Amino acid sequence: MRILIVTDAWEPQVNGVVRTLKSTRRELEAMGHTVDLLTPLEFQTVPCPTYPEIRLSLFPGGKVRRRIEAFRPDALHIATEGPLGLAARRYALRHDLPFTTAYHTRFPEYVQARFAIPLAWTYRFLRWFHGPARAVMAPTPVVLDDLRRYHITNGVLWTRGVDLDVFTAQRANVLNTAHPIFLYVGRVAVEKNVEAFLQLDLPGTKWVVGDGPALAGLKLRYPNVNYLGVLKQPDLAKVYASADVFVFPSRTDTFGLVLLEALASGLPVAAYPVTGPIDVLGDSPAGVMHEDLREACLEALRIDRATARAHAERFSWRAASEQFLAHLRPLPTASVAGAPNVSAPPDHAKAASAVTHRAGE
Repeated sequence: MRILIVTDAWEPQVNGVVRTLKSTRRELEAMGHTVDLLTPLEFQTVPCPTYPEIRLSLFPGGKVRRRIEAFRPDALHIATEGPLGLAARRYALRHDLPFTTAYHTRFPEYVQARFAIPLAWTYRFLRWFHGPARAVMAPTPVVLDDLRRYHITNGVLWTRGVDLDVFTAQRANVLNTAHPIFLYVGRVAVEKNVEAFLQLDLPGTKWVVGDGPALAGLKLRYPNVNYLGVLKQPDLAKVYASADVFVFPSRTDTFGLVLLEALASGLPVAAYPVTGPIDVLGDSPAGVMHEDLREACLEALRIDRATARAHAERFSWRAASEQFLAHLRPLPTASVAGAPNVSAPPDHAKAASAVTHRAGE
């Protein structure tokens, strides 16, 4: 099956969306599918206001059309609501092509946190964007409930995984500060609520790994905290393995892949009892969720690292990618404008039929 994924989130960004798409492509290709990604790397871009590492593609419509028609996908997936996603959506509607979308992040909550724009306004845009999709893939049941609350009713579950070969319960000591070591990994931005962690009165030392618009200000206000930039996965795995507790202060994440990475590295989690941690941890003893984040951090120190690793082993990228595949909606034969009016190759037709069957149609 030939699958085209359109995304405004891509390298050099380092975030959960990019990791999810990379891992999904890897697994789909291992299953024998052909996957192409249409990303901002192919376009002239400008930095997103307040998020300069996010690049917004300029006037993408013509090239998006040509790429779709040249690739002739059997299925079209629109991963983000940015300029490329809008252009692909417009093309699909104009040519009556079925497509799926995804809801990766709590975009309305982020916009409200940064610009004080009411949630209802942004959710109205999301209803418009995702409404024509055959399915909106969301990472957790709680997020699906949130979408339904705002009348986005075509949601389906697409869970997440972790690379258990990279993130392991290894012996490492790359953080040479006093124990216990409390660690945050992720974007350093206001919506991630990192300052709630840095304000805590905790024994030992604190580390922050990542970059973002709030980093410079936090460094000034909390000079006793240790900071690292963005790390490649093998180096990040050693950092996880060197810490004692992973602290996840965000109240707005839809899932939080870093939670799984930490757990796979044998690192217990401390978090608020909100969407993301609730969906990853459930009732597992691998972490502590508490409205008093300091209490959660101190209790998490008592958790055995083997317990954290065992919980992470329940999540695999292969299972998540099979779920993604089942939600796709194959395009009718020769439905892409400019494609010759011939039958799809047998292997593509079989793949499309299999996905349709698995989706319950």
